[in-house]
Amino acid sequence: METLSNGAWQRSLLAIAVSCAFAAPAAADDLPAMGEEDSPWQVDVTYENHTVRRENVGLAKFRNTLQAEFDKGVGNGWKVHGIMRGSWDGVYRMNSDEYGNKAGGSINMQSTTPGGYLTTPWGTGPVTYSLVNGAFGLVNNAFVDAYPASNPNAGLRVLGDRWHSINGGVAFAVPVRPCDVDKRGCRDFGGYGDLKRSELEAPEFNDRLDFLRELYAKKDFDLGDGKSLFVKLGRQQVVWGRTDLFRVLDVINPVDFSRNNIYDELSDIRIPMWIAQVEYRMGASDTMQDRNLQFVWNVDKFRPNNLGQCGSPNSILDAGCFFRGMANLWDNGGTVSNFANVAPGTLLATNFGPGQIGLDKVHLPSWSLSNTQFGMKYEGVTQDGLSFSLNALTYRSQLPSLRGGKRATNSFTGVYQDAWPYLISFDMHYPRVNLIGGSMDFQVPAANAAVRVEAAYTDGEEFANTNRPELYSKNNVFRTVIGIDRPTFIPFISETQATLISGQLFYQHIFDHEWKRGSLGPVGMPDWEDNVIGTLLIKAFLKNGMVSPQVIFAHDFKARATVVAPQVEMHLSNDLKVTIGANYKLAEGRSRWEFDDCRACNPFAPFTAPNGDPDPFTSYSRGLAGMEPLGRFRAGPIGAAFKENDLFVKLNYKF
Repeated sequence: METLSNGAWQRSLLAIAVSCAFAAPAAADDLPAMGEEDSPWQVDVTYENHTVRRENVGLAKFRNTLQAEFDKGVGNGWKVHGIMRGSWDGVYRMNSDEYGNKAGGSINMQSTTPGGYLTTPWGTGPVTYSLVNGAFGLVNNAFVDAYPASNPNAGLRVLGDRWHSINGGVAFAVPVRPCDVDKRGCRDFGGYGDLKRSELEAPEFNDRLDFLRELYAKKDFDLGDGKSLFVKLGRQQVVWGRTDLFRVLDVINPVDFSRNNIYDELSDIRIPMWIAQVEYRMGASDTMQDRNLQFVWNVDKFRPNNLGQCGSPNSILDAGCFFRGMANLWDNGGTVSNFANVAPGTLLATNFGPGQIGLDKVHLPSWSLSNTQFGMKYEGVTQDGLSFSLNALTYRSQLPSLRGGKRATNSFTGVYQDAWPYLISFDMHYPRVNLIGGSMDFQVPAANAAVRVEAAYTDGEEFANTNRPELYSKNNVFRTVIGIDRPTFIPFISETQATLISGQLFYQHIFDHEWKRGSLGPVGMPDWEDNVIGTLLIKAFLKNGMVSPQVIFAHDFKARATVVAPQVEMHLSNDLKVTIGANYKLAEGRSRWEFDDCRACNPFAPFTAPNGDPDPFTSYSRGLAGMEPLGRFRAGPIGAAFKENDLFVKLNYKF
């Protein structure tokens, strides 16, 4: 028998899934009963097209999704539930100049002089860092001549050009073509970062079987005396949160932000995991209407959030481009804008060779019992109708930590050195995090409103910190959110149906936050010590619910960035729904996003000490600032996307 290639195997699976999905509605009554004749197959199949046009880019999405959801009783009280989803996004072929095989081009790097900015082609900066004597000097012609052969000035973009200009800051090249076309900077960051075009087009068909959105068996065991044991085993989403858009407790499943940034429903972008869930349902007591104790064991191999591969339309915080650009710097070397401080008011673009700065290794936790994730939740309903939960979870951070000052070739000795304070050379880690928290929701009849509250305290999270020689610190974090939902009659919208008004405030506090004033600017942690993000949803229901206009506002108070997302959802029939909408970003505080970029951390003492520095042989950050690489943490997911204004149309048909 001929062995199918990986691509052929994926296409075959897709064909089988599509064939079964379309055949399911007609054949549901003919499927085998699997031992439970009174429980026929229940199958729903939907098709969705999501088309997006982005300002200054053109087509940014042409995603076609087919989803089949099925349920079946299989005997002895067990029930099986599954969701299969496959998608194909044509944007990588239809707009290949932006996102496909032709993306990117040649770029220039910038030097700052007293007379203004100067540009030179990438790979030919006026200064080269030399491994021979550990100094910065004039360009080595042999280096320049050989450089383009291994790392050509083609298929590139400037880091951050999607959301800011260089303006005297750090910048370097980012390869943006799919990894089967250009392998530079490709790494597996945890399911993204090394994907071919076919894998970007059809992301569900991969080694982790993501086309299986859900596949689990469940059963309720009666223990008598009003008590029972509920068991749910398989690939699933476990939802602990009570809020929308941003997560506080809802962190058991990672999230795929590459699908549509933060603008899709969490149920569509959570990444299902293989999980064992057991719930001891204790029933009522003298003081409680209901009580449950839940145990959750995520036995799947670790998986982080998908932050989006550089070169794809959605890379939240532009993080995927930062990672890929840094990996390319480590593997192949490159030119960094405005790096060498050679004279007052003069910062020159600098060439680095491989293995000097950048991102080296990615430490993805392998599967082991110690790397699995376990949680417990006690929830209840009081006699007064207050629903609450107490939660505890130990898990791996779904966001990466970059630990710096770790790896480089010592330019003075020519020998590999495993620790070099303040060096902008990183390994990527996913640390262990412990969480305790709780939630509650209750009604306020006098205000005709429902209130939702969540809070969580974590230890073990890691943050960028230029005040530390390793360029990161471990900090405890408190997060909370309060949401208020109120149906309100607004006559000019509808005199017969209430309009839903839902507001939320998210608050985050980082304990032991480090921030101080250096000689050239702030030094320490770019993340805000305290930050608040507010959201407001106004959703109306017209024509007996067949037409539903809504608008969502979200505002990041510290970043001073806002998104406005209006849309209208129209049910043209019981089976056909069309949604037209947009999201538009505003940013007032762009100057607030700049932060210490570690050019003046002086790891190459004395050559990178600022001109006239009183202590040029000591490595520490003086606070020279720019937008890269840490400004993204101050801008947040809204600010870092403020140039990505979208118009979209969704068509959803249920067979």
